[in-house]
Amino acid sequence: MSKELAKTYDPSGLEDRLYKKWEDNGYFHAEVDRSKKPFTIVMPPPNITGQLHMGHALDNTMQDILIRYKRMQGYNALWQPGTDHAAIATEVKVIEHLKKQGINKDDLGRDGFLDECWKWREEYGGRIIRQLKRMGSSADWQRERFTMDEGCSKAVEEVFVKLYNEGYIYKGNRIINWCPVCQTSISDAEVEHVEQAGHFWHMKYEIVGEPGRYVEFATTRPETMLGDTAVAVNPADDRYKDIVGKTVMLPFMNREIPVIADEYVDMEFGTGVVKITPAHDPNDFEVGKRHDLPVINILNDDATINSNGGEFEGMDRYEARKVIVQKMDEMGLLVGIEDHVHNVGTHDRCKTTVEPMVKPQWFVAMEELAKPAVEAIKTGELQFVPKNYDKTYLHWLENIRDWCISRQLWWGHRIPAYYCQDCGETVVARASESPTKCPKCGGVHMKQDEDTLDTWFSSALWPFSTLGWPDKTEDLDYFYPTDVLVTGYDIIFFWVVRMVFSGYAHTGKSPFHTVLIHGLVRDSQGRKMSKSLGNGIDPLEVIDKYGADALRLTLITGNAPGNDMRFYWERVEQSRNFANKVWNASRFILMNLEGVELTQPEEADLAVADKWILSQVNTLAKDVTENMDKYELGIAVQKVYNFIWDEFCDWYIEIVKPRMYRKDQDMVSANAALWTLKTVLTDALKLLHPFMPFITEEIFCTLHPEEETIMLTDWPVYDENRHYPKEEAMIDRAKDVVRGMRNLRTDMEVPPSRKAKIIITSDDAAVRGIFTEITESYQTLAGASEVCVQAGTEGVPEDAVSVVIPDAVMYIPLEDLVDFEKEKERLTKEKEKLEKELARSKGMLSNEKFLNKAPAEKVAEERAKMDKYQQMMDDVLARLAQMK
Repeated sequence: MSKELAKTYDPSGLEDRLYKKWEDNGYFHAEVDRSKKPFTIVMPPPNITGQLHMGHALDNTMQDILIRYKRMQGYNALWQPGTDHAAIATEVKVIEHLKKQGINKDDLGRDGFLDECWKWREEYGGRIIRQLKRMGSSADWQRERFTMDEGCSKAVEEVFVKLYNEGYIYKGNRIINWCPVCQTSISDAEVEHVEQAGHFWHMKYEIVGEPGRYVEFATTRPETMLGDTAVAVNPADDRYKDIVGKTVMLPFMNREIPVIADEYVDMEFGTGVVKITPAHDPNDFEVGKRHDLPVINILNDDATINSNGGEFEGMDRYEARKVIVQKMDEMGLLVGIEDHVHNVGTHDRCKTTVEPMVKPQWFVAMEELAKPAVEAIKTGELQFVPKNYDKTYLHWLENIRDWCISRQLWWGHRIPAYYCQDCGETVVARASESPTKCPKCGGVHMKQDEDTLDTWFSSALWPFSTLGWPDKTEDLDYFYPTDVLVTGYDIIFFWVVRMVFSGYAHTGKSPFHTVLIHGLVRDSQGRKMSKSLGNGIDPLEVIDKYGADALRLTLITGNAPGNDMRFYWERVEQSRNFANKVWNASRFILMNLEGVELTQPEEADLAVADKWILSQVNTLAKDVTENMDKYELGIAVQKVYNFIWDEFCDWYIEIVKPRMYRKDQDMVSANAALWTLKTVLTDALKLLHPFMPFITEEIFCTLHPEEETIMLTDWPVYDENRHYPKEEAMIDRAKDVVRGMRNLRTDMEVPPSRKAKIIITSDDAAVRGIFTEITESYQTLAGASEVCVQAGTEGVPEDAVSVVIPDAVMYIPLEDLVDFEKEKERLTKEKEKLEKELARSKGMLSNEKFLNKAPAEKVAEERAKMDKYQQMMDDVLARLAQMK
């Protein structure tokens, strides 16, 4: 070997050097190649506001493991990367950035602000990509895309126009979720329901024409009463049948509102009366539609009361609530206040309590579009791993509401709708066909809609827009549908559902056949990592300290699809220790291969141990492949880890050392041992490569200087000719001997340097034959000076210590294990010490005062001590008797 491994494993310089080599050589790049089967993964595009966190690290490690595995299996593997413009998140960041410079968004105007957003994208867009590269991500960076690049924007426009023309996109006054801080509509999926302590305010309205008669109800949002347009009761409720059709007086507004009957009202809940505010509650909005009620919005965009709120105009919603409750009390209309804990909708980004509001917005009608996405799960065309996420996905789809897609933002895909300023006509058209003249009235004052699209509208098209759709490209035809989507369970609604129905609507196919769900990475106490708790761990900090391979191994070890995992620094240290173990074992092998002309041995020249380890790595290849195909990545890596650490390093290398050192006397045996070491290490490195790409690349290319890279070599495949069950059973017997001897040495405190004769007895001639044949496999590891295999116990010293192993008994002469005089002296001292302890303990336990006054647990503790000392004394006396 011309090249050798550094004395110690240092990932810092090594990882950057190897990643540059991979990129420079284009190993990650995939082109259409009809002679190969494609395998495609699309990277969930990280936000351009992003900083790599543990969730990204886990998500991308899993994708990289799969893509490296498939690449080695001979697939034309494409991992399609890119970034997301992340509408609200980026706009908020840019506004904050400008504010620090004393610049206001509105002063810049739309075009000026968008220039700043593009500058932000230039500066920060590549940051998380650079960080993902440090993780070892082998994505095809030559194909990197952005959700607002020309091709993706063309796809977005095409979809909007197509769905509008087909009647699936419409504009309407509907109830939406409004964020008063971000001042934009948000979709249902962006609303997080958080438990909050609040109140039920019990109030009453007077029935018009019946002085002193009231209807009583409870509300959690008293300020919305300013927009009430009815009170409702259940038509079957006998208590209120006589007032249906009458009116009640709405306080403060001096407005009469009707009492209506609707089955929406639950007779059993509270008083059986509810106030109806169609503009500020989704259920009330539906009731309002059924009864043709007016819709009165009482809130401005910043959640202050507007002019429809009368005397409360200009007040913040919570300030108005306080004043309204106080005044209702003064008017004798507040019945009582009850504490109440309820789920409140908050914006998942800024954590502000959202307001349901009726506003003119753009929507996607979901009922028909959702049907193929539901069917895909039922037919098995789409599968979740683990399967239980089918239910989450189906529950969301089967209860889906129309998707509000318009956002009151400037950064994002602008809605391709144009309004005639003269007659109000709406024209939806692609940018290349934007109208200059109204098709209805001929007017020339056409203005584009100010709103942009929900960021998920463009990322819903990601699996096919990145491959050239709507054009019929070669890439699209070859790489689509993609194979696996790897994502967290927290964005099934946001993204997965929308990609699936979009895939069917625009390509007629599911965008992928498998969704591999992973959980969250939590801290060591099981808490979600967050800025507020200050418990987030920066993956780059871990990489700087321990290397990317150690972080990757930590994240995937013990990982099961769908389950959250805990992050422990101790586990990263264990992963680093494993890397050191692999490095040192490989270095040892390489040193022993130096100057040796290896040849493939004849089968007859392979020792039992050689066949055993070849059989083990052969079975490992089969097992790991099965686990990988089932997406059991955590189980797969654990098997590779256990094999390398235990079987290969701790057993095989130690077993064959004597043969390696006898190169001069028996080159045939040494050649077989060294060839086996190299062969098994090669396969083990390949099986480990998807999980720990850097260390495996460095060792493999040193072991095989004729190879360019490990990542383009063949994945190990099970070979029936390398299955040696007989030799596996034989080495299991060798292990029994070694373990039995090691346990005995530990129990008797025998120093490792002291060698002992081993006599193995068995009545079974076949068993004796095995122990004789494999003597070399266990003699050195067991610390045996010599081994004698026989039937019966003739010649076994009377004082020999026995160890029972399967089908045999092992005897070791006591004098070989122990220096009698020193051991007698030690045991005598131990006996004297125990006599004192027993005397003290017996004295206490025969003392009436102690027994009567001491706590029961103290007495029990002393009794347990005495029993323990007595047991130790019995052992010492037995050993002393044996010495005699």
